[in-house]
Amino acid sequence: MSEFEKMMSGKEYNPTDEELRKKSSKAKNLIREYNNIPAENTNLRNEYLKKILGKCEKNVRINQPFFVDYGSNIEIGKNSIINMNCTFLDTNRIIIGENAVIAPDVKIYTAFHPIKVSERFKKGENGKEYLVTAALPVTIGDNVWIGGGTIILPGVKVGNNCVIGAGSVVTKSIPDNSVVFGNPCKVVRKNC
Repeated sequence: MSEFEKMMSGKEYNPTDEELRKKSSKAKNLIREYNNIPAENTNLRNEYLKKILGKCEKNVRINQPFFVDYGSNIEIGKNSIINMNCTFLDTNRIIIGENAVIAPDVKIYTAFHPIKVSERFKKGENGKEYLVTAALPVTIGDNVWIGGGTIILPGVKVGNNCVIGAGSVVTKSIPDNSVVFGNPCKVVRKNC
C-alpha cells in the first residue's frame, strides 16, 4: 500500500514520502499562482481552480488568499462561496455541498498526530525520522453557513442547512438543520 493510499484510507502514513511531497508541492505552487491572479480576472481564477481542486462545480467563488495542502482532495458544490484567508488542509477528502457560505479565516483540518509523545515520531525506511500522521475526511452538507474564524477538525460531518457561529471549534459531527457555536461547538437550536 502506498503512502498516498494509507493517507486516504485513514491509516498512519509518512508525510515525507516523495510522491506525497511532489503532489503537495505542485498544489502549493498552483495555489501561490492563484493567489496572485487579479481579483477581477474571474476566467483565469476559474481555470486555476479546475487545476487545483478535485471537483469544482459551477458558480463557485474562492476569494484570495486561499491555502491548500493537496487541493485535489477537495470537492466544492455549485453556488458555494469561500471568503478570503481560508485554509483547507486536505490530506484526506474535504467535501463541501452546494450553496455553502464559508466566511473569512475558516480552517478545515483533516490530519492529526498521536497524542502520546513516544508515538509521535518514527523512523522511515531511509532511516530519517518523520512525524506520524493520519487523516480523516471532513464533509459539509448543502446550504451550510460557516462563520468567520471557525476551525473544523478531522472526521467531522456537518449536516445540511446548518449555521456555525463565528469562532467555533467543531470537534464532533453536527446533525442537519442545526445552529451551533462555541468551543467546543454545541447545538443551540434547530434551524427550521
